[in-house]
Amino acid sequence: MTPTRPAPSAATPPHPKPPRVSGLRPVPLLVAVVVLLAAMATGLLVGAADVAPRAVALELLDHLPGVHTDSGLTRLEKNLLLEIRLPRVLAAAMVGGLLALAGAGYQGVFRNPLADPYLLGAAAGAGVGATATIAMWPGDPAAAVPVAAFAGALAGVALAYALGSAAGGGGTATLLLAGVAVSAFLGAVQTFLMQRDAQELQRIYSWVLGGVAAADGSQLLAVLPYAAVSTVVLLLHGRLLDLLGVGDEEAVALGLSARRVRVLVLAAASLATATAVAVGGLIGFVGIVVPHVVRRLAGTSYRAVLPLSLLAGAAFLVLADVLARTAVAPGELPLGVVTAFVGGPFFVLVLRAVRGRSAL
Repeated sequence: MTPTRPAPSAATPPHPKPPRVSGLRPVPLLVAVVVLLAAMATGLLVGAADVAPRAVALELLDHLPGVHTDSGLTRLEKNLLLEIRLPRVLAAAMVGGLLALAGAGYQGVFRNPLADPYLLGAAAGAGVGATATIAMWPGDPAAAVPVAAFAGALAGVALAYALGSAAGGGGTATLLLAGVAVSAFLGAVQTFLMQRDAQELQRIYSWVLGGVAAADGSQLLAVLPYAAVSTVVLLLHGRLLDLLGVGDEEAVALGLSARRVRVLVLAAASLATATAVAVGGLIGFVGIVVPHVVRRLAGTSYRAVLPLSLLAGAAFLVLADVLARTAVAPGELPLGVVTAFVGGPFFVLVLRAVRGRSAL
């Protein structure tokens, strides 16, 4: 007689299986890379002075190790390309990619598509830290700005999280409202700091409006470690964010420390936000617009959303910067104004879609 297998006890439920969510596929990744390269080429070629695409390509190749080419560019054209346009394009790509990546990370932690560095107090906190450093730091504050911005970003998110938890148990709607309140308060603090230091007012005000016109190679190298660390940490947590999506109890049953994942992702997203703010100032809506579009086109798995948001955010801000410096030529629009023109109406559409699904 074959022995029968005992039925599972009600006290010991079967071990849950991880959710099956399709990850990053080659085609969307290839499309995102091509779009980013096309956007960067546009940023290098478009401007007040025309430079031949072939000459630009040869000049860039000439700076690769072991490659020697003659682009035929004059010294003035080389300076325009290598000292103005190239740092500006690289800075826009870095800032856009980090903001979009941070937005996707916040949305994964809070499971809400409206979560964004600017709605959770991270950007406002980074702005206060950077503004205080610019206004009060003796000498050149370039090296200290990212550190101060990171501390301010963490403080802003922590304050919003504490206020939301105390007021409504930590629900996503309450957390977002707390983030708006914290952002408003920190914005007032930033205005106070600006008014106290009239000598630095113009510099701070230009930074607050957002832009990458003043970016240079030394500044990008100074913040590169922060950008690299935050990017690697967030990209490595894509699968864990997918597991968090099934709920904390199920995630714990699968052997996942939900609290540890949240802390690491929040810290990395805040570091990415702080780095972006230190380089480009306050540039809004990238963290909402880009991840939402990526989810619509490539699925909801954060193994795909995070890397594609990084690439798409970089392309988006490079193109936005091209528009900022050509729309009112020979003048220039602040980059934050351009993203607000695009992101404001888009945010309303996202809000309506979220409320239609009763997500809040």
